[in-house]
Amino acid sequence: MASQGGLERVPPHDYDAEKAVLSAMLLNDKAIFTARQNLRADDFYDPANKLIYEAILSLTHSGYKADLLTLRGELERAGKVNEARGMDYVASLTNLLPSSANVDYYAERVQDCSLRRGLIQAAGKAGTRAFDETTGAKQILEEIQEQLFTLSDTRGLFNYKEAKESIGAAFSFMSKVFDNKGSYTGVPSGFDALDRRTSGFQPGELIIIGARPSLGKTTLALNMAVHAALRKKIPAAFFSLEMPDRDLMLRIFSSEAKVDLGKLRTGKFDAKEKASMFRVAEKLKDAPLYFVDMPRMTMLDIQAMARMLRTEKKIEIIFIDYIGLISSDNPKLARYELISEVSRNLKGMARELGIPVIALSQLRREAEKEKQPNLADIRDSGSIEQDADVVMFITRERGEEKDFDDQDPIQQVKLTISKNRNGPVGYILLTLFKNLTRFESISKDKG
Repeated sequence: MASQGGLERVPPHDYDAEKAVLSAMLLNDKAIFTARQNLRADDFYDPANKLIYEAILSLTHSGYKADLLTLRGELERAGKVNEARGMDYVASLTNLLPSSANVDYYAERVQDCSLRRGLIQAAGKAGTRAFDETTGAKQILEEIQEQLFTLSDTRGLFNYKEAKESIGAAFSFMSKVFDNKGSYTGVPSGFDALDRRTSGFQPGELIIIGARPSLGKTTLALNMAVHAALRKKIPAAFFSLEMPDRDLMLRIFSSEAKVDLGKLRTGKFDAKEKASMFRVAEKLKDAPLYFVDMPRMTMLDIQAMARMLRTEKKIEIIFIDYIGLISSDNPKLARYELISEVSRNLKGMARELGIPVIALSQLRREAEKEKQPNLADIRDSGSIEQDADVVMFITRERGEEKDFDDQDPIQQVKLTISKNRNGPVGYILLTLFKNLTRFESISKDKG
C-alpha cells in the first residue's frame, strides 16, 4: 500500500487476515496449533491483535480453552485490556468467521506481510550500514545475511504427524532395504567395515572425525568425498579452510594414480606415472565434486554456500576441513561459545538440507597420552559431542613392543567409532599410505 503525494509508504499488512486468524483460533483448538506452526506474535502488525494472539497462546499453554471469559481474565491479569482495544473488540472476533476451515490461508497471508516488512527493514538497514565506513563491508554483509536467515529459518519448524502418517514412509524405507540387500541406505564412505556400522552416512546427520595433527583427517575425508563423487556419482562438496583446491587436487591425483605426492610437487614423476594421472584427470572431469577453499569462512558463509550448492548442484554430502578454522561472525564471542554455536549450526544445516555433514576436528594435546581418545578430547568442544550423531577418532595403532615411526610411509591406524546414535560402536583398522595420501581397508575389524 502506498500513500499519495510522496507521503511515507505504509508497511505491508492485512488487518482482515490478522482478525481472521484470531477468530479461527477462538472457534477451534486445532486452529491454534495451525497458527502457532506458522506465526510468531511479532508477525501481527496491529499491536492489539498481537496481544490477543499472545493471550490465546498463554491460555493454551496453561491448559485452558480460550474464550471471552478466559481471555478477559488473561488480559486483565497482564493489565492489557485497553491495549487490546477492549473486550468489545475481542467479542467481535468470535463472530467474524463461520468456521476455522481456512485458518492456514489467513496465517500464510499474515506471515507473508510480516516477511515483507522484515525484508524492507533489512534493506533499509543495509543501506544505512553501507554508509558507515567504520565497519568493514564484509561484516555488514554478514549482519544482513544473518537477519535474512533469521527471517527464513524460523518458519515452518513446528509440526506434528499422527503415527499412521509415518507408516507409509517406514514401509517404503524397509522395502527399499529389503530389495537392495547388501547396499547402504546412506552415502557410502568407501570402507565397508565402517559402512556396515553406519549403513552409510545418513541424511540429516552430523558426523565428526577427530584426530591429532598429521594423522590423516584431511586424507580420510578427501578419500571419502572422492569415493562418493567419482565411484558412486553422488554430488559432494568439500569445504577446505586449510588448503587451496590445487593442493586438494594434487592429493587426489596422488591417491588415485598411486603416485608419490612428493613427486607431484617436485615434477620428478616419469612418463608412466604422468599417463596414469591423465587417466585420473579424465575420470575426474565428470565427477560431481565441488571445492570451496575460501579461508576465514564464517558459519554464515558456509550456510549460504551450502544452500546454493544444494539447490544448484544437488549435493548430497558435505565435508568441512575443519571446525577449528571457522571464523566468528561475532569477534567478541569466547572460543568455546563459538565452537558450540558452530556445532549447533552444522547440525541444523544437516537437518535443513537433509544431507550428511562430515566435519573434521582437532583433538586436545592430552589425547596423545591416552590409549584411546574420548568425546571430551574434542578440542574447544562445547556441544560437539552432544550435537553429533556419529563421532570417530583416528589414532595410531601401536604394537605392544613396537615404537611408532611417524616418518614411516606406510602406517596402520585405528578408526574408532566412539558414538553412533543409530548403530553400533567399535573400531576398524586402516592402512595409511602417507606418500600416496590414501587409506585402504584392512580386513580385520572389531565390534
